[in-house]
Amino acid sequence: MDLRELVSALNDFAPLSLAESWDNVGLLVEPSPPHTVNTLLLTNDLTEEVMEEAVQKKADLILSYHPPIFAPLKRVTWKSWKERLVVRALEHRIGIYSPHTAYDAVPQGVNNWLTKGLGACTSVPLHPSTAPSYPAEGTHRVEFCTDTERLEVVLSKIKDIQEISCLTTFPARVEGEEQTRVTLNCSQKALLEVVALLSQNSLLYHKTEILLLQKPLLPHTGMGRLCTLSEPVSLSNIIERIKSHLKLPHIRIAVGMGKTLESPVKKAALCAGSGSSVLKGTEADLYLTGEMSHHDVLDAVANGISVILCEHSNTERGFLSELREVLATHLQNKISIIVSEKDRDPLQVA
Repeated sequence: MDLRELVSALNDFAPLSLAESWDNVGLLVEPSPPHTVNTLLLTNDLTEEVMEEAVQKKADLILSYHPPIFAPLKRVTWKSWKERLVVRALEHRIGIYSPHTAYDAVPQGVNNWLTKGLGACTSVPLHPSTAPSYPAEGTHRVEFCTDTERLEVVLSKIKDIQEISCLTTFPARVEGEEQTRVTLNCSQKALLEVVALLSQNSLLYHKTEILLLQKPLLPHTGMGRLCTLSEPVSLSNIIERIKSHLKLPHIRIAVGMGKTLESPVKKAALCAGSGSSVLKGTEADLYLTGEMSHHDVLDAVANGISVILCEHSNTERGFLSELREVLATHLQNKISIIVSEKDRDPLQVA
């Protein structure tokens, strides 16, 4: 596949608009066109070891879940390891693409995969994603009523304001008088001009309603998941399920105040990676994530919530095998997709 065609297909699979505003997602390194992709290498972290693997396996594009370029690079030299990644990628004509938090939010993404470690359950996003655009043009809707005498003058002035759309009028009866109701959509900038115009006439101004238009929520899409288990199971049972799902011999556990390993778990809130900000304040029996700060763990435990920590990338890496199958179908098996054998969590239990 042509690189640009492939990137477009990847963006269709998980729109980059779903990523957090602070994130750095999408195509990060692009070899000079035309660039054909026959082999795609999936990795959680792009290290120098993984880059060497990509070179040896003749990968044409690396999909790195975590963006290897996050802080801006001021130069591209052989001095630092992240700069060397860019040098090596361009020397060997290997593109680098990172989806990161777009894959966290998408329904078939990382967090959905992590829920499978709990057993049979239903889940909803903790922080639902909104659509990238408003259902209609503009960010605000303005409605007001006026008599026929003022109508033409007001409408002529409103039509001179930029960034106004969906301007409609219809008859209305207000306090026994025949009037005209005017509705319009406008941008934040235009709203200031509309309000300034209407405020010149106190009768118009006091009959004005301003509505903030909300972007609709996207179903099953967003950060984190709140999972309700089909049947309550003990915390010790959940621990074994998670270890099996993530293929880990050990995890870290903090038992909630007043709870034991035999306490039932019915609701679990989870977030792959570093979940403190996403999980904070959620009512649940259990928090499951990769890492949390010491004080956030203390807060959860004090509120009777148990915490399971598995290290950051251990809650993400296992998704790559599932992703390979899903992307193969999405891309109609047009390219070879392989999962890195060198990618691993940097932390080990000694």
